[in-house]
Amino acid sequence: MEKFAELKKIAESVELVDAHAHNIVAIDSTVPFLNCFSEAAGDALFDVPHAINFKRSLKEIAEIYGSSLSLHAVQESRQRLGLESSTAVCFKAAKISVLLIDDGIELDKKFDIKWHRNFVPTVGRILRVERVAEKILEKGSNGTWTLGSFMEIFTEELKSYPLVILADEVLAFKSIVAYRSGLAINTEVTETEAEEGLNDVICAGHPIRISNKSFIDYIFLHALKVAQSYDLPMQIHTGFGDKDLDLRLANPLHLRNLLEDKRFMKNRLVLLHASYPFSKEASYLASVYPQGKRLLLQVFLDFGLAIPKLSFHGMVSSVKELLELAPMNKIMFSTDGYAFAETFYLGAKKAREVVFSVLRDACVDGDLSIPEAIVAVKDVFAENAKQFYKLDVSSRYSDVKPPLLSFFQAEELHESSKDVTFVRIIWIDASGQHRCRVVPQQRFYSSVQKHGVGLTCACMGMSSTSDGPAVDTNLSASGETRIVPDLSTKCRLPWNKQQEMVLADMYIEPGKVWEYCPREALRRVSKVLKDEFDLVVNAGFENEFYLLKSILRNGKEEWTPFDRTSYCSTSSFDAASPILEEVFASLQSLNIAVEQLHAEAGKGQFEIALKYTDCFRAADSLIFAREVIKAVARKHGLLATFVPKYALDDIGSGSHVHVSLSKNGENVFMTSGEPSRYGMSKIGEAFMAGVLNHLPAILPFTAPLPNSYDRIQPNMWSGAYLCWGKENREAPLRAASPPGVAHGLISNFEIKAFDGCANPYLGLAAIISAGIDGLRRNLSLPEPVDGDPDILKENLQRLPVTLAESVEALEKDPLFKEMIGENLLVAIIGVRKAEVKYYSENKEGYKDLIFKY
Repeated sequence: MEKFAELKKIAESVELVDAHAHNIVAIDSTVPFLNCFSEAAGDALFDVPHAINFKRSLKEIAEIYGSSLSLHAVQESRQRLGLESSTAVCFKAAKISVLLIDDGIELDKKFDIKWHRNFVPTVGRILRVERVAEKILEKGSNGTWTLGSFMEIFTEELKSYPLVILADEVLAFKSIVAYRSGLAINTEVTETEAEEGLNDVICAGHPIRISNKSFIDYIFLHALKVAQSYDLPMQIHTGFGDKDLDLRLANPLHLRNLLEDKRFMKNRLVLLHASYPFSKEASYLASVYPQGKRLLLQVFLDFGLAIPKLSFHGMVSSVKELLELAPMNKIMFSTDGYAFAETFYLGAKKAREVVFSVLRDACVDGDLSIPEAIVAVKDVFAENAKQFYKLDVSSRYSDVKPPLLSFFQAEELHESSKDVTFVRIIWIDASGQHRCRVVPQQRFYSSVQKHGVGLTCACMGMSSTSDGPAVDTNLSASGETRIVPDLSTKCRLPWNKQQEMVLADMYIEPGKVWEYCPREALRRVSKVLKDEFDLVVNAGFENEFYLLKSILRNGKEEWTPFDRTSYCSTSSFDAASPILEEVFASLQSLNIAVEQLHAEAGKGQFEIALKYTDCFRAADSLIFAREVIKAVARKHGLLATFVPKYALDDIGSGSHVHVSLSKNGENVFMTSGEPSRYGMSKIGEAFMAGVLNHLPAILPFTAPLPNSYDRIQPNMWSGAYLCWGKENREAPLRAASPPGVAHGLISNFEIKAFDGCANPYLGLAAIISAGIDGLRRNLSLPEPVDGDPDILKENLQRLPVTLAESVEALEKDPLFKEMIGENLLVAIIGVRKAEVKYYSENKEGYKDLIFKY
């Protein structure tokens, strides 16, 4: 895999030109969501869930939304996100920079082409010629049409579209002749035959549907002449598609008469859908009808629809067949996205995987060198289409933060947003504090969502004790960053329906992420893990917190526990039920799934465990969960705090995180058939061993305050010694085998030294960095500790007992400078040292932390 790392990186990151797709529809459209997965219609849709494509695609959509693996859960997730956010998520993941839309399909509540520009920098139109003809006939009277009068208007219509430069610029024509009468075009069709065909169409009544072969062939040939005069390509549906077509007549070899006709040798044709199952035939045509300055017709191939609708083997096989004879500079990508943003994401995702697989195999077979394969990736995904459609693409996808809606467009799409007054733009600083800038909704939609808001660079140098930059962070009052909303996270505040909130990334200039951005740090190390090992980290957080009430004692306000019951107390849960019910409902409304909740061991302490998901979504969800818990508690007159050690004589609060590894959606942390000492795979063991090896240096990221070390003590279920254990809750790393996992297997491991003051992006980034080192060095775990580590302390290394000790361990560990980034690491260490200094001089200072965390 390392040999092909660069090829894989290019395949996964190159910006795409999607040269053939269709309109997206409103969230309440009658178009069945099952059409995401199949060309079937009517009763045939009932069998769609049994198709391979459905099962694979559903899993991939569930993964990007972080939902359960069911059709209902996926649909519920997209409903909760709303059309705007779900579309932003899909297009951002797909990295589509140019989109060409055939808007000739009549879909219920479809959005016009202009709407799609909110998500993609460059959008053009593909004109479906048969639909143009049908619309003309629908407007006229049944008794007035002659072939001459119709063709005059038809010609004027076709010629007018290429001139519409400032509106919906037409970049290609398209024909669905294969649907109606097949590809055996009669190039000698006469006017008399066409006139008779027109009369047949008119006599069939409304709605007009052109199916007469003579009439279709006639208007198709005429459209080719118009396309040639404007040097526009003609896309032609070939191969499989909806049930209207006779597949036998959709074989592109039927086009031979057309391709040999001298009248059309200057036309440029695109055979859509890989012509499946006639991919070899299409490859042959592309190879014998060359391109260039000679007066020879150009035949290009487009593999949309075949990807992602076939099985993975079928997709790979089809693309390989296209490449058997066809030149690589004649193969183009499209998603054939239709009605739902998810189809664009699926088309892009699978195309990247398939093209990489095909070209990698070509390199292995000696057909291509890796540099040649890299060029082919860029050609197939973008460059061929740019040249073929004569695209002048000046804007880049990275310059756009979709969706770029004006305030008025946003109002149109979300009538329910009219009552929103403010939008909170949230970031998490190096000290783990939640901070926000608030802007009026109108300014947010008109400017801020695209450009962000300015913020002093000192924001990432602030500690829990001061709103100014700490010394030795290399950050000062000089310089400005921009916090730019990640619109895929925007949501309504459950506790205040008149406001919205959104998480933000930090940019130093448009299109360039700031090196101090915590979210970017997590993205960066996650990408290294994916690129080098094809692995994804999944995570699930447990939120422990105290509910405190205010009392007056001797004229002074004190905060005391909400109640004084014990671990998993039923009476405690009863007392807190109004709060916990509201927290649960609020989290549900944000599409954040709760696994379980209960009273914890501390007085007034509770725990809410969040569902397992990909690590980035897990971090986002944790931030929102903290916001919800604190806000709902406040609403009920209480204070919720995530401080590690609210009271030094009571149990501490952690934010334990469970971590596993997945590959292609499957958990690969546990062993699967290979010999294993501990029930985990070699990959899982190496990753966990890396985390254990670097744990002292990880602590400044996951336990960031001096108060954190008041919690990390023996016999406090927080893990005080450098060890791991199987289901040992006194070990800082606990290998877990939850219900449903086969006996003896380990599905994930829990890191206990992670608390509610940690910035989750930085904490997970540090953990993944250590895991990558373990994988690179193929580290092994020592023997597990099954008993109380404190009893065995003579043989175990104590974890750092203070923040100062853990910072020292971090400074001595070279790994994090490489993985996290030198400047960000300097800032983090500077903030931690400021914490050490302040709290060593202010012994009671920790008591104010309940208001900050």
